[in-house]
Amino acid sequence: MTAPSGFSVTSGAPPFFAARIALVFCAPMMVNGIALPFFPVWLETLSMNDSQIGIVLALPMFVRVFTAPLAGILADRIGERAVVLLWSGLLSLATALALFATGSFWPVLLLYTLQGAVYSPYLPITDAIALSGVRRWNFDYGKMRLWGSLAFIVSTMTGGWLAGLYGGAMVLPAMAVAFLLTVLGALIVPKIGKPRRPSPITAIATMPADGSLRQRDVQFMLIGASLVSASHAMYYAFSVIHWQKLGFSGTDVGIFWSAGVLAEVILFAFAVQLRRRFSVWSMMIFGSLVAVGRWILFPMEMGFGGYFALQCLHALTFAIMHISVQSRLVERVAEEQEAAAQGLYFFYTGIFTAAATFVSGYAYNWYGVAGFYLMTIVAVAGLVCIIAGRFVAPPAGPQPQSAASGG
Repeated sequence: MTAPSGFSVTSGAPPFFAARIALVFCAPMMVNGIALPFFPVWLETLSMNDSQIGIVLALPMFVRVFTAPLAGILADRIGERAVVLLWSGLLSLATALALFATGSFWPVLLLYTLQGAVYSPYLPITDAIALSGVRRWNFDYGKMRLWGSLAFIVSTMTGGWLAGLYGGAMVLPAMAVAFLLTVLGALIVPKIGKPRRPSPITAIATMPADGSLRQRDVQFMLIGASLVSASHAMYYAFSVIHWQKLGFSGTDVGIFWSAGVLAEVILFAFAVQLRRRFSVWSMMIFGSLVAVGRWILFPMEMGFGGYFALQCLHALTFAIMHISVQSRLVERVAEEQEAAAQGLYFFYTGIFTAAATFVSGYAYNWYGVAGFYLMTIVAVAGLVCIIAGRFVAPPAGPQPQSAASGG
């Protein structure tokens, strides 16, 4: 195998493939950089209570678990995934503009759920196109995806600065601009024709009835890692609201969120070294334990430095978990079930996170920041599942798929 080509020209690939994909990754991550931290702040300006905010945030998560695979199937079958990407961007922009005309719970719930449905396939399909470039022309996925993380940091920092100036009123205009960028991204994305393998999100609807994906240790691992990911639900929904109540500025909030993503990027950069030094089970168990500790500490008032340090733990509560899951799937799941494995991981994470977000709205409404202790319970449940997976896992050694797929 030749060395990854990064951003260099590769024979047979569309012109500037890697650079174009890097730019396309930036668009949805800029949407997320505004929506994840600050959309709940806008909801609060509409005088919604915490329970209503939880419902508005949770329902689109339930919906996208089912709409993203359907869009993925459509994208794989029509022969050019960029077409679905364009429609996703256009319809998402339309819903973002329609939100300007709303101001009460039910219209916002309807439009934001619709936005979740039409926006759900954008990032997974971008991932699928990028991975096709990796398989066909040996591009470096990490170098392309890194620019999306950097765009998220820029978007979050800019959103924090704007929130300090204009409060929640800045959220809808910023989201509309970001969705406009998704349309532009869909126009410049490389056209590579019909995929040779199905996109991972299509596999939820096409998962085989048997095979290596059904192994108990794999199932325990996927459920456990998804539960640990879902334990972040209250953080995504109410951390900014909580920090603002403590008197932190919009710029402070932007720094907190950016610190978490930057720590995540740094850990990804050293992923290979970590994988060589530690087993995937050790990393997952450690990451789960850190998640438990993170949500125990979060309700305590720690000042700027304390919250900054706590945010850096995101590298261990999310990034190290994701790296470990992907590494273990390579070891335990046959190549022909690769897409199904990624689809099932997406499904578990989406369902558990949606449920945790729904519950977190009521927990925050009833108990305030003490509701984060409920997220500790979710993380403990994930830890138990991962330990169970480690207990039933077969001894390390060559796996059945190695002969056919290269391991």
